[in-house]
Amino acid sequence: MSLETMDPNPVWDADAYPESVSTFERLRDELAVSVWGADWCGDCRAVLPDFAAALDAVDIPDEQVEVVAVEKSEDGTKTGPQVEEYEIERIPTIVIERESQEVARFVESEPEPAVVFLADQLDAPQTAT
Repeated sequence: MSLETMDPNPVWDADAYPESVSTFERLRDELAVSVWGADWCGDCRAVLPDFAAALDAVDIPDEQVEVVAVEKSEDGTKTGPQVEEYEIERIPTIVIERESQEVARFVESEPEPAVVFLADQLDAPQTAT
């Protein structure tokens, strides 16, 4: 199932985020991107079109992007594929993995755009666990 909220924002400008775009371009072939969201979610409608435009701008292959539609139970919990496995409590949630290891996560809202927030995490030194 696809989400309308993952339709790229046609006026998003990659030139406004050169460092973040550069990070995603540099790592493009190494990343697996998973997005949990819903068309009924206001935060998803605010965040995901710009993020989808960023993915398009850096040419992340479609097969590296998984979009998961989430439903909300009566008690407010989120349900859907891999929700429990990835501990999805708020949406949108965007998880970036490299070599099957989570290296970046954006949840619901942050003071900066998702592409910037995630690129900052991708550029941060990774520590061994």
